[in-house]
Amino acid sequence: MDTIGRIERLDPRLDALVPRDATIEVLATGFAWSEGPAWRHADASLLFSDIPANAIHRWKGGEGLSTVMKPSGYTGAQPRAGEPGSNGLTFDRDGRLTLCEHGDRRVTRLESDGRKTVLAERFAGKRLNSPNDLVWHPDGDLYFTDPIYGLVRGAEDMDRELPFCGVYRLRRDGTLDLVTDELSRPNGLAFSPDRKQLYVANSDPTRAVWMAYEVRGDGSLGRGRVFCDRTHEVPEKRMVPDGMKVDQHGNVFAAGPGGVCVMTPAGELIGRIDTGGKIANCGWGDDGRTLYMTAGDKLCRIRLTTRGDRWPF
Repeated sequence: MDTIGRIERLDPRLDALVPRDATIEVLATGFAWSEGPAWRHADASLLFSDIPANAIHRWKGGEGLSTVMKPSGYTGAQPRAGEPGSNGLTFDRDGRLTLCEHGDRRVTRLESDGRKTVLAERFAGKRLNSPNDLVWHPDGDLYFTDPIYGLVRGAEDMDRELPFCGVYRLRRDGTLDLVTDELSRPNGLAFSPDRKQLYVANSDPTRAVWMAYEVRGDGSLGRGRVFCDRTHEVPEKRMVPDGMKVDQHGNVFAAGPGGVCVMTPAGELIGRIDTGGKIANCGWGDDGRTLYMTAGDKLCRIRLTTRGDRWPF
């Protein structure tokens, strides 16, 4: 199997998470822009989006690559440019795939019979922009981000209905709450192991930060603070904060400038997993010690010492 990239070790603490002999393996190539890796325990496979191709692919050891859904995020009759497909993917406690659909501007759930249930598509009567990434809370609430990347003309799109990019909480009863609208480009998100903080990436090159928000007892968010700021690296590394995951110790593995940035629970950058190109997202798989990465036209993985938070759930 081909290997690429390098591990950038900025602090000795990285050695406890990423072995010295770890390599980045290339599993598949040829995608327009891969995103949203999500491990499916039912058949030990990885699902991920190819946004411009409007498709969801499946990779499984010993079998390789197949396409399991097309279209995945845009079902309109007229061809459209831009990023129409699904983006972030995750599974709920019942093993049902939950999707952020760019083109159809909604969050959906795939039922066991193949039907899709629309979970969210409007806020205050207006269509969402283009849901991007999502994460389930153990209590059954769903949090997701809604920037403008799926709109054909972005922020200037004539079909845009909401004047902000929000982070939302979909309650178990179906109520949709706006939990913050302070970020210009909210993107990836993940909970801390104790579920008391929600990390949100802001994929704005002029403010390339990860924020940490207090999660209150009622599910709303408290005041946000900057968890880590890498704005100064964007001009050289040409990548912004994107998708992320958290390990069992609270370390954050986040796609951003220079690759997957590895940060301590205090927000200290201690290293990077660098594929040599852009990385959009990452996700745990196998026994929870493998980190899968959607890296532009590639799907990659690396074997770690640490394990995903609360794996396998």
